[in-house]
Amino acid sequence: MRKLLIILFISIIYINDISAQVEYKVFTSVESIVPNGIGRSRIISANEDKDYKDYTSTQTENDNTRNKSDRGEIRVKNFDETKLLNFYNIGGIRFQNIAANDAVITSKINTMIEEGWELAFVNSAVESECGKGDGQGIFITRYIFKRNK
Repeated sequence: MRKLLIILFISIIYINDISAQVEYKVFTSVESIVPNGIGRSRIISANEDKDYKDYTSTQTENDNTRNKSDRGEIRVKNFDETKLLNFYNIGGIRFQNIAANDAVITSKINTMIEEGWELAFVNSAVESECGKGDGQGIFITRYIFKRNK
């Protein structure tokens, strides 16, 4: 009897693993590193789905089949935009602004976790000219969440 219960328990766990489907959601923070505070900083989160297949073409040696969709169709018009503070102002780097952005981003992460999402990956990068008189740049971070459907 005990062996039967163990087998039944393992079977239930195995069946749940097979049937579990995962969905992903991404939000992106873009924080300006433009001097004098003239940049724009935001959290961006899409509220609609897109199928990458609709915008994908296949390239082969003999056939260059192009996807006929217009690039404008890729744009998402239904998204949330949360304001953040810029890293710099007239006086230079503002650590208070960084702390404020951390608080807002933490709030977004905590809300998503309360909604059943799990933070799976975080990727970040900096884009800047880095040349003489560098006056442009962003710090971008993508937060990738997953949850079972």
